[in-house]
Amino acid sequence: MTAVVDVQTRRAGPEDADAIVLAHLDSIRSIGPAFYPAEVVDAWGSGLTPDVYVKAMASGEAFFVATGHLDGQPAVLGFSTHRVDDQQDGASVYVRGRAARRGIGRVLLRLAEEHARTHGAKSIQIQASLAGAEFYKANGFRETGRGEALLLSGLSMPCVFMHKELTEV
Repeated sequence: MTAVVDVQTRRAGPEDADAIVLAHLDSIRSIGPAFYPAEVVDAWGSGLTPDVYVKAMASGEAFFVATGHLDGQPAVLGFSTHRVDDQQDGASVYVRGRAARRGIGRVLLRLAEEHARTHGAKSIQIQASLAGAEFYKANGFRETGRGEALLLSGLSMPCVFMHKELTEV
């Protein structure tokens, strides 16, 4: 694995929403096709607009970004989130295809987990995409089942339900 080089991480704010949507769509479109048919990939990215992230932040979801350079231009290389849904803590991580497998996702996941711990979480439940399941397993999550994740488009896609106990650091 290539070490993370010249990448900075920080808490994201509403001003980052445009760059987050670009990173999210890049991740879905570059990594997703190896795991899902084109119509699922299209549905997965449908409806993602900056407003989605701004509203999520306003409702308490914490976002973290990794920034660096792509083709000599500054960019958000990936992001993670921590949120509470129905009194269950959740997290997600997305990394641009060209920045994947360089340790960026692991660093972003640790930021989300630390935020969850700081806010009293003892565990995290996720609905991992098929594209992300191995990443989460490699980072201490265990599979608890399989099913469908509802997308913003109203369609659903196969996912892996996963759980991780958070330990004190």
